[in-house]
Amino acid sequence: METIIFIDSNKSGSSREAIRAAYNLGFFTVLLTPRERFIKNRTDFPDVHHMILTDITDFQAIKNKITILTQQGKKIAAILSFIDPFVHVAAKLSNELGITSFSSKPYEIMENKRLTREHLQGLSVSPKFTIFSKDDSLNAFLVDNKERFPLIVKSAVSTGSKDVLFVENKAQLEKSLDALFSKGYEEVLIEEYLKGPQYLIEACVFNGEVHVVAVIQQEITFAQRFIVTGYCVLENLDVEFSNGIYQTVNSIINAFQLKNGSCHLEMRLVNGNWKLIEINPRISGGAMNRIIEVAYGINLVEETIKIALGQKPNLEKKHRKFVYAHYLTSYETGTLIKVTGKNRCAMMPGIEEVFIKPKKGSFLHPPLSMGDRCGYIISAADSKSEAIRLANEAAKVIRFYIEPYIQPL
Repeated sequence: METIIFIDSNKSGSSREAIRAAYNLGFFTVLLTPRERFIKNRTDFPDVHHMILTDITDFQAIKNKITILTQQGKKIAAILSFIDPFVHVAAKLSNELGITSFSSKPYEIMENKRLTREHLQGLSVSPKFTIFSKDDSLNAFLVDNKERFPLIVKSAVSTGSKDVLFVENKAQLEKSLDALFSKGYEEVLIEEYLKGPQYLIEACVFNGEVHVVAVIQQEITFAQRFIVTGYCVLENLDVEFSNGIYQTVNSIINAFQLKNGSCHLEMRLVNGNWKLIEINPRISGGAMNRIIEVAYGINLVEETIKIALGQKPNLEKKHRKFVYAHYLTSYETGTLIKVTGKNRCAMMPGIEEVFIKPKKGSFLHPPLSMGDRCGYIISAADSKSEAIRLANEAAKVIRFYIEPYIQPL
């Protein structure tokens, strides 16, 4: 039986939709996951034919599970992951078993912020950075960089805005370094703060040819962390702007020598020059697959699966719409009692999808990472401003009732 193996998944979002796409393509789907709650709630995964509890941090354990599947008569067509840091693990397994042409080395570098910075150090898109180790002298760093504030301090391996800190002075820098080192990191990245509009570029590569699938402007909210709370798919791009993005993306992907696969890049336009915030070897998580599908009629996770199977992806845009995704967050801390307004919101003009993530009884707090966002509203319109207006108006209908958390004395 033609089988696609997925190494872990979230309960919703792009990784989940990839499994659904494989199922709809007619494949037998297998999910290797360490999450026991998924095993206990199999009805939540009707498109997973076989779910196996697996320590996915153990490479040999994954190989053993795959061996058992082949002994059972399963013909493995692809091994995939849309979850960091297992994208390169899936590619490595595929290479060892001679299944796909995905290259694991570019993926492994992309999954590590330090390796990415070092790999692209010679390109103009790379910002100034310093690798700061636990035993390094902060005073020595400040002597060399006293005029560089503000700065960004980040872990080399975390994702989704986790452990990414903005600092404006020595005291904040010292506090941020202590906070990250206390989590067990031996080294962190200190980068220049890049000021300018931020864009997310979804791209894929087939036989070495780079395809820019979508350009999305990001709306970033800063409280305790930088959290993306809005995504707007841009249409009718200026030729110079579009060419600049393509040339920059092409140069970055070529530097990694990625021949087949997908990735997304977050970049800022700083004084007319493109700078890379980060690159990840997969489609963005959350609502991104649905955003692109509403905007262009392209199911990007499905097309990524086709690339893994050695098939040419169909990236033709069936239609073109301005699409905006407004993310919901909580700025209160406490237990969720109920959420109202979802059905009314979904019935409003231009609203394509409403998703509420937390269930009754969930503990909510101001977002410290992208994973702390509470849901999203996707709207579509004939103009950017109208798409944004529709989503923001609809968001006013959603209300979270929260029982406040009282700090013990």
